Amino acid sequence: MRVASIHTYPVKGGRRLDHDAAPVEPWGLAGDRRWMVVGPDLVALTQRQLPGLALLRPAPYPGRSRPGAAGGISLRAPGRTALDVPEPTTGDRLAVRVFTHQPPVPVRVAGPDADAWLSDLLHRPVRLVWLDEPTAARQVNQEYGSPDDRVSLADGYPLLLANADSLADLNTGLAGAAEEPVPMTRFRPNLVVDGAGPWAEDSWLGGRLRVGPVTFRVVKPCVRCVVTTVDQETGVKGQQPLRVLADRRRVGQDLLFGVHLIPDVTGTVRCGDPVGPLT
Repeated sequence: MRVASIHTYPVKGGRRLDHDAAPVEPWGLAGDRRWMVVGPDLVALTQRQLPGLALLRPAPYPGRSRPGAAGGISLRAPGRTALDVPEPTTGDRLAVRVFTHQPPVPVRVAGPDADAWLSDLLHRPVRLVWLDEPTAARQVNQEYGSPDDRVSLADGYPLLLANADSLADLNTGLAGAAEEPVPMTRFRPNLVVDGAGPWAEDSWLGGRLRVGPVTFRVVKPCVRCVVTTVDQETGVKGQQPLRVLADRRRVGQDLLFGVHLIPDVTGTVRCGDPVGPLT
């Protein structure tokens, strides 16, 4: 079993970046979901509300190796002029929420140019914000983590791992329903592993997983939402794979695919790294 691919999502809800290697920080992979788009109510907007966010293709700021590092981000989308946004280190602070029911998070405001660029792309007034102090970010759900566990602007946990063999099994179900297969990009994972066997991740829950030099707690399965129905290349919304997930991976009211991880230590994970549960 090995790491097949590594991904970050510099802007929550935006397109992924693919990596050969990525540093693991306590709150997630370096640069992952440190930027976020919020509405006038200062609550996150994602592909749940705006499938067109899939067309936002952030890139590293000129001269930087990855977005989210000091120096800012470059906002890009098909048919639009790129906008380079420096990391906001001074000026206004806002208290925003990832979900309406969660505590507020202090962030920096990217500025009016970024707000105007994104508002035009998304056809509604929005603002872009930056999590400059991840050490002061949200706690993970204390039912699954410890008081010191933090998460950036991701939905709930530092990393999401998905199993390529589980996707292959799910796509078998889609074929049986006369539906097209879906790519792994629909599930927006940080780490993808292969060679595990279908649904092997279920047996890792509650234990620890070693990925290269880094160990993680496998704290809970990932409950999937309507974002999985959005084509990550076009922003077009469909119906699958949720219907087949409902047939094959329903637990109560939840549809499950992938598992959430919390790192025990920092380090760097690389494509090709061996992966295995700790006994």
